[in-house]
Amino acid sequence: MSTTEVPLSLTVPEPEFRPGDKPDFSNVAIDRAGAVRRPEVDEDPENLRDLAFSIIRVLNRQGEAVGPWAGSLSDHELLKGLKDMMTLRAYDARMMIAQRQGKCSFYMQHLGEEAISCAFGKALQTGDMNFPTYRQAGLLIASGYPMTAMMNQVYSNDGDSARGRQLPVFYSSKENGFFSISGNLATQYIQAVGWAMGSAIAGDTKIAAAWIGDGSTAESDFHAALVFASTYKAPVVLNIVNNQWAISTFQGIARGGSGTLAARGHGFGIPSLRVDGNDFLAVHAVAKWAAERARRNLGPTLIEHVTYRAGGHSTSDDPAAYRPKEESAAWPLGDPVLRLKAHLISRGLWSEERHVQAEAEVMATVTSAQKEAEAIGTLQSGRLPSQRDIFEDVFETMPQHLVRQRHQAGY
Repeated sequence: MSTTEVPLSLTVPEPEFRPGDKPDFSNVAIDRAGAVRRPEVDEDPENLRDLAFSIIRVLNRQGEAVGPWAGSLSDHELLKGLKDMMTLRAYDARMMIAQRQGKCSFYMQHLGEEAISCAFGKALQTGDMNFPTYRQAGLLIASGYPMTAMMNQVYSNDGDSARGRQLPVFYSSKENGFFSISGNLATQYIQAVGWAMGSAIAGDTKIAAAWIGDGSTAESDFHAALVFASTYKAPVVLNIVNNQWAISTFQGIARGGSGTLAARGHGFGIPSLRVDGNDFLAVHAVAKWAAERARRNLGPTLIEHVTYRAGGHSTSDDPAAYRPKEESAAWPLGDPVLRLKAHLISRGLWSEERHVQAEAEVMATVTSAQKEAEAIGTLQSGRLPSQRDIFEDVFETMPQHLVRQRHQAGY
């Protein structure tokens, strides 16, 4: 080896904090609420590059809504949004307990991310289609989908619309604009772009919304979707939920050298924005802006929702193995429920007493739905889907070999 040569090496990104460290996010650049400009919907994407490196925020530390992105929601919608987030959090809590009791095999909660799906759904219209991951159940709750039906799916009982053929939390409802969840992450991105292209080809008015986590942006399907979305100017909103962690890998691994996940859109000429994912008002305003772009045939928009996964990746995960227990409390963007609550109190629309009462009301509603679902069945007991359902909904005309197998199973 020449004395001027050195051995090759690789750089492996590492999270700043590991278990035992004291988390300190003081060096994280967070724009002041109301400071980030709101461009015109039809502004040239080339002039929007700064928005991929800032964070759009509406709620300040005093709970006030400030800046050009404020004012997209009525008082009634804000109160409904708070209830939706509280409902999702209570639903999560009950299902987490149910999983620990063996009533279902698996569960994934949304703790800390409730504002993203609950607010985004309000920017869409009936007939629009979401292609979600497993952490956007707030889209269903905000759209009024029956909670008992969600629990039936988690329990895989006889009331499960998927008839036990999907993992728990893999909901599906065409009527509520919620496409069937796929466990093979990133596939929903190309599916959403394809659906949006189909809507445009048909001359329809419906748009699509794609959803992906920070870790899955490393998948090839993510990049393929951006190629098609930008080339054909598909009417789609491309959402990245950056909750800082994949299963146990911090977001820097998937982000690469782009600086932010949103910046990846620049290589495709796609307008890309970052928004405070724990700010209900900001999420809605940005979603509404992006949806209008799609409806006006201005093409796709990429949104990076900056948030933090407060709980484990799933009930199979122990986050204490790879990050400090105090990291969630140290996260500088706060709790989405508490932030919207503070905003409503500051405007005289809410109070501490009303919040305590609402928590009790919400939990009573969730508990009632749970009793109804468990009366049908759980993983442990009750009525389960028929084995006959294994053979249904695959072929328009069932092949003879499946007919024989069904008969062998007694159906």
